[in-house]
Amino acid sequence: MKIVNCTKEDIEIIFSLYDAAIAFQKTVFDKHWLGFDEAMVENEINENRQYKIMIGNTVVCIFVLAFNGPYIWGEKDKNPSVYIHRIVTHPQHRGNGYVKNITAWALEYGRSNGKKFVRMDTWGDNQKLIDYYTACGFTFLGLTGKLYNSRLPKHYEGIQLSLF
Repeated sequence: MKIVNCTKEDIEIIFSLYDAAIAFQKTVFDKHWLGFDEAMVENEINENRQYKIMIGNTVVCIFVLAFNGPYIWGEKDKNPSVYIHRIVTHPQHRGNGYVKNITAWALEYGRSNGKKFVRMDTWGDNQKLIDYYTACGFTFLGLTGKLYNSRLPKHYEGIQLSLF
């Protein structure tokens, strides 16, 4: 298993994994992502913030890093942090604990880049993910207020997030 940057050649697999994740979200929860803009993903790739977990030649998981999140984290965003977003595991590889691998990798990545914290968020009322992220070593920090910010993806509108 290795974690490497995505390339523009990965766009098709990235969007197929997003589509699979949205379909899965619709079966297990009352909220789901509303899709993502290709230009945004290309920008993340160009900035070396879109990553993939590879096993051999197979992409088994993808995720994005960010280095700020002021619309979600407010004043806490001033702390030196790396933020993990949009973790998606290939449907045939779910249940293999990749979040734990990503967490360990992000801690080391953050340290080597002067970051003190690794942060995540999920829907505020998704107890299954709250429990899972806590089991992966994250500390539940509480809920945001309801979010209304045009700079966030549409699926954030009017919801609360659980912060880790």
